[in-house]
Amino acid sequence: MVYQTHVYVHDPHHGSYGDEAAEALGIDAARVHKTLLAKVDDKWLVVAVVPVTGKLNLKALAKAAGGKKAAMAEQAEAERSTGYVVGGISPLGQRKPLPTFIDDQARAHATVYVSGGKRGFEIELSPADLKFGRRDPAMLKIITEADPHEPAAQRKSSYYRRLLAELHEIRTIHSR
Repeated sequence: MVYQTHVYVHDPHHGSYGDEAAEALGIDAARVHKTLLAKVDDKWLVVAVVPVTGKLNLKALAKAAGGKKAAMAEQAEAERSTGYVVGGISPLGQRKPLPTFIDDQARAHATVYVSGGKRGFEIELSPADLKFGRRDPAMLKIITEADPHEPAAQRKSSYYRRLLAELHEIRTIHSR
């Protein structure tokens, strides 16, 4: 697996983390993906990885997850489950492995950017490697219209250990 890390100075006054990352790194915002957590049928959490230029379609996500309805997870629940603070949730190195759904628009790019678990820290990798690094991920259409981007709190410092462990695991599995 090939990946590259990108660091930029986060502006706490910027209205959108994803747009900020795209602007700071000089890339198309469609390549920057946000990691969202939703609760399906008020029972279980799932992860959705979608471009910041789109809005998660909760109905499509619920159907993909085998449920009838989905709602965005409460901030505290998302943070407890992932070990990350909302606004810096990465699809990599999460505390608890969850069913993961990646929007199929990721396939349109050779590489995509996802949060490294902290504002101002992005990881660039291929969509295949992003999919490969998750437990039973699915790539399908789970977005709809443009998203207004909501700001969130700052990331905890322990993400580096989990992130590096997951990247090492992906590299080990991929090199076989």
